[in-house]
Amino acid sequence: MNYRHAYHAGNFADVHKHTALIAILLHLRRKESPFAVIDTHAGGGLYDLSADEAQRTGEAHAGIGLLRGHAAQSQALAEYLEIVDGFGPQHYPGSPLIAARLLRPQDRLVAIEKQPEEYDALRSALSPFPKARAISGNGYLQLPILLPPAERRGVVLIDPPYEQEYELQQIAKIFGVAHRRFTTGIYLIWQPLKNASSAGALADEIRNAGATKLLSLVLDVGRAPEDPVGKLSASGLLVVNPPYGFDAEMRAAGAEILLRRGTGASTRVEWLAGGP
Repeated sequence: MNYRHAYHAGNFADVHKHTALIAILLHLRRKESPFAVIDTHAGGGLYDLSADEAQRTGEAHAGIGLLRGHAAQSQALAEYLEIVDGFGPQHYPGSPLIAARLLRPQDRLVAIEKQPEEYDALRSALSPFPKARAISGNGYLQLPILLPPAERRGVVLIDPPYEQEYELQQIAKIFGVAHRRFTTGIYLIWQPLKNASSAGALADEIRNAGATKLLSLVLDVGRAPEDPVGKLSASGLLVVNPPYGFDAEMRAAGAEILLRRGTGASTRVEWLAGGP
């Protein structure tokens, strides 16, 4: 699967993923002690929704477009909408910019991107944020070097473009290495859900690598008869060491995300290991 993000920025998967990231960051902010955010596949940072790539797919209209002006009750969703609206209707912030907006003076962000053009855009997008640093490199190779963070608190976002045939195996392998170095860290792993078997296989690998608290989040927007073959209609998040109350927060946020969608859309929050 090729998931170049310029074509998909602001789609339903971004809404779900970025709301979950914000819920985690808001939890980390409850304590004064510093935390680190590591984004292994950061992308360009900011996306122009009026550009040809975004207009060609129209996915933002069926994603963030459905929620513009929504008075969210969920704290995480409300914060997400406020941050996104702050960039204006023609732009959509990627995960590094969203995280950077929620950093306090004692916190920091490391955003990794290997594509030269995307890295240049990322570095420019993060330049107003003194506690955010862009690194040019392979996120899978860089992550072990950055762990454990000096802060001993934080979240690792693993959100690759799924351009490689063995991406799931790479994720499982690097998670195992990372988890051994930073066992108490929160890990947020995104994946497109093309079939149930691939989702279950990755979850099994994550458990086998030592995850004792593992939460699965799924958002399925359903398929319309006119949708082209291969169009993504469901995505998932695997969350290792989710904060207390995160599952309830995401159930509430997921229900709101579905409010403006038709029948056939669904969301699911399920403990795969551990639990409250």
